[in-house]
Amino acid sequence: MKERSKSRSAARLAAVQALYQKDMEGTPLPVLLHEFHQHRLGKTIEDVTYVDAERSFFDDVVAGVDKRRGEIDTLIEGRLSKDWAMARLDKPMLQILRAGTYELMSRIDVPTGTVISEYVDVAKAFYDKRESGFVNGLLDAIAKEVRR
Repeated sequence: MKERSKSRSAARLAAVQALYQKDMEGTPLPVLLHEFHQHRLGKTIEDVTYVDAERSFFDDVVAGVDKRRGEIDTLIEGRLSKDWAMARLDKPMLQILRAGTYELMSRIDVPTGTVISEYVDVAKAFYDKRESGFVNGLLDAIAKEVRR
């Protein structure tokens, strides 16, 4: 895997973690970004060294989801089955879907297939096959709407 693609993958995983923290703790965006830059991205935590994430990409995804959350949530909700409310989504799953949706909407420099497969990989870090399939299907449906 190329260095840039590794650092982008790390940025996506870190972005999902940051968005989860923001959602759970209400950490203000500037504080959150600073904390991740200083203490997480590319650091060694509990004997695990994290790949250094592409910071500008990380910042764009986290800030973009924060800024466009209402629009993103409307797209996600529109793709859920009628008997499924967003409130039923697991918190990490919601952040994976938000980050993936933001990237599909705003990062047209990244191919659709790359966005979807990257967030399926992020889902695999947290969940079983069924959930990663859910991420794949939902982001594919959103891509068809936002990347015509």
